[in-house]
Amino acid sequence: MTETVAIPLKIHLIRHGETEWSLSGQHTSRTDIALTAQGEQQARELGQRLRGIDFTRIFTSPRKRAQQTYALSGLTGVSEIEPDLAEWDYGDYEGQRSADIRAARPGWNLFRDGCPNGESPAQVCQRVDRFIDRLRASIGDVALFTHGHLGSVIAARWIGLSITNAENLPLATASLSVLAFKANNAGVPVIALFNSR
Repeated sequence: MTETVAIPLKIHLIRHGETEWSLSGQHTSRTDIALTAQGEQQARELGQRLRGIDFTRIFTSPRKRAQQTYALSGLTGVSEIEPDLAEWDYGDYEGQRSADIRAARPGWNLFRDGCPNGESPAQVCQRVDRFIDRLRASIGDVALFTHGHLGSVIAARWIGLSITNAENLPLATASLSVLAFKANNAGVPVIALFNSR
């Protein structure tokens, strides 16, 4: 009788490729803009790095830029649209740059203050924690195609940090991060790779 060994969960956290607004630094949540030509090329190059990985599940944000990044990466398999992977809802700050927001509201910090008529840090944290709890039931390699700020929150919450610490974990466009468990202690979540391009 052979014993079945579960394959440990390894999350490949992928930020979408460049858009006009990521290039200009504008906060982009609900605005559904496509990748730039450079963003499309970034997605194809990212796909080269992901080739050969047998993903057990692939999740994408409902936003076009994340779905486009997945499609252009050339991964095989059907992706699942996951509402919890949508970018932070910036509310009244949609389309604005952080510097412009701080000019009107000195000291503003997304991860501490949230956005008027958008999501609070507590709401985003609850959404991310809920999704991570669901992910922990998965095994093997899982891909998440998501966004900059939400991806930072996922990384912070994966290792048990406060959402305010997500500010210290910025993600570049078309970057790859890997969230896993410590090799000699499967109960300890780790960031095995971060913001790699």
